[in-house]
Amino acid sequence: MLINHYLVITFLTIILDNSLSGIMSICKYDLFIWCKWRELAKLRLDDLVRNNCYILIKMKLVQITTIKMRNIKLFASSCKRLYSKCQTSSYDVLVVGGGIVGFATARALLSRNKHLHVGLVEKENRPSVHQSGHNSGVIHAGIYYKPGSMRAKMCIEGLYKTYEYCAKNNIPHKKCGKLIVATDESQIKSLNDLYERGLENGTPDIKLINGNDIKTIEPYCNGVRAIHLPHTGIVDWAVVTKHYAADFVNLGGKITYDFKVKSFEECKHKKALRIISETNKEVLANYVITCGGLQSDELSLMTGCQPDPYILPIRGEYLLLGKEKAHLVKGNIYPVPDPSLPFLGVHFTPRMDGSVFLGPNAVLALKQEGYSWDDVSVSNTIRLLKLDGVQKLMAKHMKFGINETIKSLFPAMQLKEIQKYIPDIKRNDIIKGPTGVRAQPLWANGTMAEDLVLDIASNDPSDLVKHRIMHCRSAPSPSATSSLPIGDVIVDKMFAKYPHLNHIPN
Repeated sequence: MLINHYLVITFLTIILDNSLSGIMSICKYDLFIWCKWRELAKLRLDDLVRNNCYILIKMKLVQITTIKMRNIKLFASSCKRLYSKCQTSSYDVLVVGGGIVGFATARALLSRNKHLHVGLVEKENRPSVHQSGHNSGVIHAGIYYKPGSMRAKMCIEGLYKTYEYCAKNNIPHKKCGKLIVATDESQIKSLNDLYERGLENGTPDIKLINGNDIKTIEPYCNGVRAIHLPHTGIVDWAVVTKHYAADFVNLGGKITYDFKVKSFEECKHKKALRIISETNKEVLANYVITCGGLQSDELSLMTGCQPDPYILPIRGEYLLLGKEKAHLVKGNIYPVPDPSLPFLGVHFTPRMDGSVFLGPNAVLALKQEGYSWDDVSVSNTIRLLKLDGVQKLMAKHMKFGINETIKSLFPAMQLKEIQKYIPDIKRNDIIKGPTGVRAQPLWANGTMAEDLVLDIASNDPSDLVKHRIMHCRSAPSPSATSSLPIGDVIVDKMFAKYPHLNHIPN
């Protein structure tokens, strides 16, 4: 028997993992059903199963071919392999990492060249799960960083761009200002040096104020002198990241969640890269940018990059000021940083929801994404402790590390430091708050990477995996404030390294 224009394949009671519409999108043909006792009709997948029917794929004049029951498993397996193969997405550029830097980079690619086909994969089921959603929420003004460094320049640029972006997209934010407070005379020299650095960096409208003027800005704060930074602000960076993601999609980008990269391979017959997930999903791309945050060193090693900078997971544990005392803090209050120490110390941070964070401390997390002492990876901790750079850092700051660990185990021990600034805060006013884990890049000599570090394993174009994957290995704080400039810089580097990406036509 002949049926013009139809090839009949019997699936009987085999239930595929995907809907009929999914099959249609893969095959790109009109699908029809021919039931054994009914006329040709379009049916849903549950009708197929219920009626033990046939799938007809509109193709060309052929003779009906029936498949016996003993071959059903073979054909079902083949169809699933075909489905998996056809589902493989292909991009001009793939961004790995769905944090704020990853999405800033992805949207910058399409903003600069709308004709690019750009995808982004993220190992979690939503954006900003880690650093981008677990941070102080401060919009920084660029006073701390080495003058002339990319870090300083991008922070100042990011300050202005963040306020502009938030206003344009109706993202709640607040320019509440910040005081860097010296609580005794021994800190005055360091405060003055910091003020000069701010002037050199171009930190806007900063000024030195005396103890009496501190009270006009922060009525409950004690201090002998301070730097006032009126343009420091607060925002929920997780919300900002979600807006970046929406921009990316609106520009034509595609996001794939639940995709944890297992390996990068060369797809020789297509002269492209194959990116494989831990669940063996595949994505093809001509070029890749990784913005992996806490996983950035692991991603870099997959393509043969040098081991450092390593990523040291530093957990910061906040205390939360009780609501009845939240009025004691109007804006950000920070200590004068000790130049011999790698972190800023305890500070007071108002949040967009009206709460106030106190802290954080800084302790080595026992897992790359270890948000508590219960989050432990023995193998990862041993790996870190074996690294020369980590051993050198710990030896240099042993006393600091011990003190921070004690404060982690006994949070009330931070109270004495807090009361130097606001004496009205008592023990019963503070409770344990949220935690975050910072990806701290560390060089093999024990010094921390203080600037943006981009890395490519090889300049040999014949080695696709080593040559066509650019890694963002270091985007140190304040990477959220600087995210838009960082995205632009990464795209600048990509277009300079691979010029044709800037000229791909529609």
